[in-house]
Amino acid sequence: MLTARQGPIVLLALCLALCLALVAPAAAHAAGRGPAPAPDRASPRSPVVFVHGYNAGPGVWGSLRADLRADGYTDAELFSFGYDTHQSVNEVLAGRLATYVEQVRRETGAAKVDLVAHSFGSLVSRWYVKFGGGAAAVGHWVSLAGPNHGTSTAWACALWDQACRDMTPGSYVVKNLGGGDPTPGTVRYATFWSNCDEVINPDDSVPLLGASNTPVGCLAHNDLLGDDGTSAAVRAFLTS
Repeated sequence: MLTARQGPIVLLALCLALCLALVAPAAAHAAGRGPAPAPDRASPRSPVVFVHGYNAGPGVWGSLRADLRADGYTDAELFSFGYDTHQSVNEVLAGRLATYVEQVRRETGAAKVDLVAHSFGSLVSRWYVKFGGGAAAVGHWVSLAGPNHGTSTAWACALWDQACRDMTPGSYVVKNLGGGDPTPGTVRYATFWSNCDEVINPDDSVPLLGASNTPVGCLAHNDLLGDDGTSAAVRAFLTS
């Protein structure tokens, strides 16, 4: 039995022991001896950045965004890059995409993002990956109906529009993207193309060596954005 004098002494000793137990792990971590705290991210998925095509805007991604949300993605993991589609791929747009991706990575705490591009957006995002440092920041790259080897229809507006010139076969952008390894780094690449695409001519301008190249059947150029089968294939690729 504790005496009246011993009671406060024992209570003080217990308090000191409890304080030491709480302070020791923090001190060990500060000295580099303890385990690092777990990252504050609920999902292991990479956020998705959508890159729309020529004469379009972020609103074209409504269907695919809805499908990804149904798969469990949150709005905080889905981002749409908006830009002026009449500017230069290599001189302007790829750099702006790089800045946007870095903002997404800072906001989400993600090491990498997945890029999903339609049409002209494929050239913008490929230039960023190949020449703008994106190979280290991108996990998956998807091209829906992209003029990856150029398209002859772009000659119709090439006289007055820089983006159209960039999309013509043999342009500076197309030649440089096709030179050397067209799918560099550890990024996983996928393309989806239609044999009825009225904008991409020839149809086989879309597939890339080193990518997973998937024909989607007879779909119009913009129909790839809302096609259920294409959506399912894109979502499956993003989980690979």
